[in-house]
Amino acid sequence: MDKQYSLREAVAQIEDGMTVGIGGWGARRKPMALLREILRSELKDLTVVACGGAELGMLCATGKVRKLVFAFVPPDSIPLGPCFRQILRSGAIEVMEIDEGMLQLGLRAAAWGLPFMPTGAGLGTDVLTRNPQIKLVDSPYDDKEWVAMPALQLDVSLLHVDRADARGVCQIAGPDHYLDDGFARAATRTIVSCEELVASDFFHDPARARQVFWERSATSVVVEAPGGAHPGSCNPQYGADLRHFGTCVAAAEDGGMVGYLQQYLGADEAEYQHNVGGLDAIRALELPTC
Repeated sequence: MDKQYSLREAVAQIEDGMTVGIGGWGARRKPMALLREILRSELKDLTVVACGGAELGMLCATGKVRKLVFAFVPPDSIPLGPCFRQILRSGAIEVMEIDEGMLQLGLRAAAWGLPFMPTGAGLGTDVLTRNPQIKLVDSPYDDKEWVAMPALQLDVSLLHVDRADARGVCQIAGPDHYLDDGFARAATRTIVSCEELVASDFFHDPARARQVFWERSATSVVVEAPGGAHPGSCNPQYGADLRHFGTCVAAAEDGGMVGYLQQYLGADEAEYQHNVGGLDAIRALELPTC
């Protein structure tokens, strides 16, 4: 089954009001090409679930988000993006801030068809007082109480990987697949962008097959998008563009994202990459040494 689509065709499958999971972690392997296509679209009122980076500030600042479920939001070396900080202070969106382990278990519960997962994460913290919808449950085996982390049901997940074939087999070649397998399995539809679209026999090599972390049936759409994680990293393909992150943050501090988007976003990915120096410049970004 051929699951190839263009960026525009893939994002056209997302509707106003949907719950959208975003894979990657911080500034690492975020599906930025797909997210830029959302920024170019008329989509709105999204509930976004993520271990976030700069993309959350961009989505919030452009009015795409109604509710945000997140564990943290560091644009890598910059601790907190100004657009994200401003939108939190304004109270303009509903937020659910939880522990990273709780987010992982919420995805797992959704993937396994369970209403919740019991966990000790969050016990004795303000996570529970700030999120009264998260309940405690009695253990049937002892006298302890546990946090009942509710399933995080996703309409769509957006992920970025190193390579994929047209059937939806995806390779993550970097040192960590983060929570992407959970996002893929928790969603009704999973849209994956990849640095390179490969023939299926690429995965006949056992070493490559061990870098596949979810079933191809969990992938609904595949989009070839080289450089698609920029300005974040896609280890081992390229590192994060910290200078560009600085430009983004400075523009936001000077009055919001409008000027930044007017200068860089472009009408499509080809125009975006031209505006940031080209695909060769992205692929030349150094990887971290530790």
